[in-house]
Amino acid sequence: MGLLDKNRDGVLGLFRVVVGLLFACHGAAALFDVFGGPHGASPRLWEWPGWWAALIQLAGGILVLVGYGTRASAVICSGSMAYAYFGTHQAHALLPIENGGEAAAMFCWAFLLIAALGPGRWALEKALARSDDTRTKAPLARH
Repeated sequence: MGLLDKNRDGVLGLFRVVVGLLFACHGAAALFDVFGGPHGASPRLWEWPGWWAALIQLAGGILVLVGYGTRASAVICSGSMAYAYFGTHQAHALLPIENGGEAAAMFCWAFLLIAALGPGRWALEKALARSDDTRTKAPLARH
């Protein structure tokens, strides 16, 4: 068994944290004009799809980053990137390198991997589940 196989859960957890952080930064850049601002025009409040995509990036990225509702959040994030790729980038050229859709394609597949494999180590949902387990298994105090 190799080093990465032995530490698979930790590597997956680190991958989840990095992908979630990068995605949340994209959403924050678009919504709040931070981190160098949005890549293009800032979306207007409630504007479809730009504002909603940025909201999904920020909220979904944070949920994936902390590992809470990870699989569902990752599916939504993956779907939003598939929509971005096929709805925006694909019309300009076939390949992501030609149409500027590399980030959308990579995020789409990265989130799909997280959804399939789960949150890995250091996920908030796992910590909360352990906390619930210890509370339910603790002996009842007698009065």
